[in-house]
Amino acid sequence: MSICLAKLKPVVAALLVAFLAMGAPALAQEDDETALLELLKVVPAQEAAIIERELVTLWSRSGSKAMDLLLRRGRQALQQGDVDSAIAHLTALTDHAPDFAEGWNARAVAYFQAGLYGPSIADIQRTLALNPNHFGAMAGLAIMLEEMGDFENALRVQRQVRALHPTRNAVTEAIARLERLAGTTDL
Repeated sequence: MSICLAKLKPVVAALLVAFLAMGAPALAQEDDETALLELLKVVPAQEAAIIERELVTLWSRSGSKAMDLLLRRGRQALQQGDVDSAIAHLTALTDHAPDFAEGWNARAVAYFQAGLYGPSIADIQRTLALNPNHFGAMAGLAIMLEEMGDFENALRVQRQVRALHPTRNAVTEAIARLERLAGTTDL
C-alpha cells in the first residue's frame, strides 16, 4: 500500500494503521480494498481524496505489465483527446483481460467522451459486475442517466455512490438536483 500517512491527520492515520493491522502481515489486494472502502466512509473530504486516489491506483493494477501498459496508453490517448486510439487500446485490454474491471471502466470513459452512451453503459455494467464498489463507474452511469432524462435511476445510482463515498465531490449537489428533477426527496 502506498498511502503516505504523513498527509493524513493523526486520527485518520491511526484508523488506517488499525485497519491494515487487522489481517495477515501482507494484506491481499482485496483486503486493502475493503480497508480503504471502509475508511472512505468515515474520513473527512480532504483525507477521502487521498483514499480515493489510492483505490484508483489499486484498481488500476491488472497483475500484468502488458495489460497495465495498455491501460496507461488508453488513458494517455484520452488525455490527449485521441478518443479513437483510446478505444483501440482499451478494446485490446478488455479482449486480453476480460476480468480486469478497470479496463472496462476506462473504455466506458472513452465511449462516453465519444458520445457513445450505449457502449459506455454496457462497459459500466461489466465494470460493476466485476467490481460492485466502483463508485467512479457508478458516478459516470448516473451522469449519463441524468443526461438521458432518467432522473429516478440517476438518483438511485448517486445514492449508491454516496453510500460508498459520502464526501465525493458533487454527489450531494447531484442528489439534491436529481431529487428536484425526479420529484422525490431523500428519506
